[in-house]
Amino acid sequence: MGKVALFHLLCGILVFWSVSVVKAEDDYKYYTWTATYGTASPLGVPQQVILMNGQFPGPRLDLVTNDNVILNLINRLDEPLLLTWNGIKQRKNSWQDGVLGTNCPIPPNSNYTYKFQTKDQIGSYTYFPSTQLHRAVGGFGALNVYARSVIPVPYAKPAGDFSLLIGDWYKSSHKVLRQILDSGRSLPYPNGLLINGQKQSTFSGDQGKTYMFRISNVGLKNSINFRIQGHKMRVVEVEGSHVLQNIYDSLDVHVGQSMSVLVTLDQPPKDYYIVASTRFSRIAFTATSVLHYTNSRAPVSGPVPSAPAGQMHWSMLQARSFRWNLTSNAARPNPQGSFHYGKIIISRTFVMANSAPIINGKLRYAVNSVSYVNPDTPLKLADHFNIPGVFSLNSIQTFPSGGSPYLATAVFPVSHHDFIEIVFQNNEATMQSWHLDGYDFWVVGFGAGKWTQASRNKYNLVDALTRHTTQVYPKSWTAILVSLDNQGMWNLRSAMWDRQYLGQQVYLRVYNPTQSLANEYDIPTNALLCGKAAGRHP
Repeated sequence: MGKVALFHLLCGILVFWSVSVVKAEDDYKYYTWTATYGTASPLGVPQQVILMNGQFPGPRLDLVTNDNVILNLINRLDEPLLLTWNGIKQRKNSWQDGVLGTNCPIPPNSNYTYKFQTKDQIGSYTYFPSTQLHRAVGGFGALNVYARSVIPVPYAKPAGDFSLLIGDWYKSSHKVLRQILDSGRSLPYPNGLLINGQKQSTFSGDQGKTYMFRISNVGLKNSINFRIQGHKMRVVEVEGSHVLQNIYDSLDVHVGQSMSVLVTLDQPPKDYYIVASTRFSRIAFTATSVLHYTNSRAPVSGPVPSAPAGQMHWSMLQARSFRWNLTSNAARPNPQGSFHYGKIIISRTFVMANSAPIINGKLRYAVNSVSYVNPDTPLKLADHFNIPGVFSLNSIQTFPSGGSPYLATAVFPVSHHDFIEIVFQNNEATMQSWHLDGYDFWVVGFGAGKWTQASRNKYNLVDALTRHTTQVYPKSWTAILVSLDNQGMWNLRSAMWDRQYLGQQVYLRVYNPTQSLANEYDIPTNALLCGKAAGRHP
């Protein structure tokens, strides 16, 4: 009996220790945020902006892998509002994605509590309003996910950690910009470029130490180039992927993208320019900040470092240089290279061609001739409650046909655990940027001209990085591979918000006929219900 009692005691200790470890590592973080209007002068002229808890940009959200986030968002704006968590995969939980295809917007003077987990993720991300053009005037912020204490990272801990939210900016209000698009016109050029909501800010560090700079493009439509006077940048992470640690003088960061670099303060003690400028645009804008050595003996001086002379080809070569670090882990202890994506058989191929057609006398943006329109009922709710007439699974073709453009609520039906190939075909003369909610994907190829099956011969099937947003160069194509391991309704959209707003988006309905909590969580008990779902019970 003594041995039995000892056995049970040891089992109890193990269970207690296991639960303690889970609680220690899978922490719960509670927040209450209030969205309000405020006044700021980011370009020197007072204008209305959106504040989160009185801040512009919003609060930095620092999390750890597997943290559970409980965030109560109170909407004090005069319009419905949603926040989306750009790059957070929302495992089994598209209910919390925060876009109009999954969630009813939060009415004015009301609230909604988001509940999600940063499951198996590390890296630099952002959040922003997904409704209307609210992100044009703020409401965005940095979202950083740090590795658990028991998981190593492939670099020494930096002496400091800075988040830089960089983006184009308009002096006009979001309502004026929306009126321009609703009238069938394209947005004009922006009025400037901001770093953390300002024309200039300062980042301080000690000489000889190394710091992490987390760079995100939170703008509406312009790619940017980032550089630091007299300093090299070592890229270590791109949207959750640990990459080969190449050294760069400057970096192109496209709309919706994020990356982390390490910078060693190894120059004489003075101040240096931090520079961001727009790329691939007829009118160029530049924003500068200051890298301040704490023992600085002189202010910034000399010419502001110029953008690289190279254009599309230079940028594409740089994009190809971002490679997976196959021997490093990411959020989990197993090496990234242990997943041999290049050996998996592709189950389906989608070729998605963007365009800018005129429909009913107004400019729209489209995919395979379909310009997306948001229904009154979120697609996810319509699917859950089996509500007919909200969307159709045959409303868009998987390849461009060149047919007449039309308006529709476009949804691609795909199966849970499919492994698909998506080719973004850009026949326009402008840069594109595409984002997929709920996933990251392998960016296996960039190429000029029109994609053909022979283009697969140039794919990187060994060490392509995974990320959630990829650029597509003018008159070119980009190919990605996606493992559909996350059931739900997921938005595939242009990250350029004017194009998204006017229809350049679709949804993937990742479906499994066997309903199981192992595949997808139940509808939240606090889910907001609207449209044809109003009055139903979650």
